[in-house]
Amino acid sequence: NIGMTAEFDATSGLPSDIVVYRYSANAHSKMTTQGINIGLQYYFHEKHSLSANYSWNALVKGDERDPIVPAFNTPKHKYNLGLTGEHLFIDEKGNEWGYSLNYKWIQGFIFEGSPQFTGMVPTYDLVDAQVNYQWKKTNLNIKLGASNLLNNYQFQTYGGPRIGRLAYLSLRYEWNKVSK
Repeated sequence: NIGMTAEFDATSGLPSDIVVYRYSANAHSKMTTQGINIGLQYYFHEKHSLSANYSWNALVKGDERDPIVPAFNTPKHKYNLGLTGEHLFIDEKGNEWGYSLNYKWIQGFIFEGSPQFTGMVPTYDLVDAQVNYQWKKTNLNIKLGASNLLNNYQFQTYGGPRIGRLAYLSLRYEWNKVSK
């Protein structure tokens, strides 16, 4: 909400003391959010699985005439499809390889920030992938992967930067794990 107070000179009628203010306020009517998420993982082999999940989200406005509408900033529909392999190519020392591949689809939505940062975030999709190696003797797990593998530049907030590929190398040591 934006407001202003002012005092006026009695002779000239011009303002002599102006105070402009802005304060945050909630909507006057009741607002609710609704959503559902469903997921499935199917093991089609002892070392491989397919996964899928879907999300639906919505903001339910109490009164369409309410001047203050909260920024929901959430896509209505999105889903993921994945393929994972674990405990692959196990050698005589028990070391093993694994992988995951994931496709993400996110429906476009209106992002509501401040007035200058309100606009449409277009629909986008991404592919993430990683391979991992479990080095049993040292309790070390090594992962090499990339988020947004295909470098599909997109933005997730209106007015924000376009985001491309993020490649990573991860080393994880398991302190309390007993080696066999």
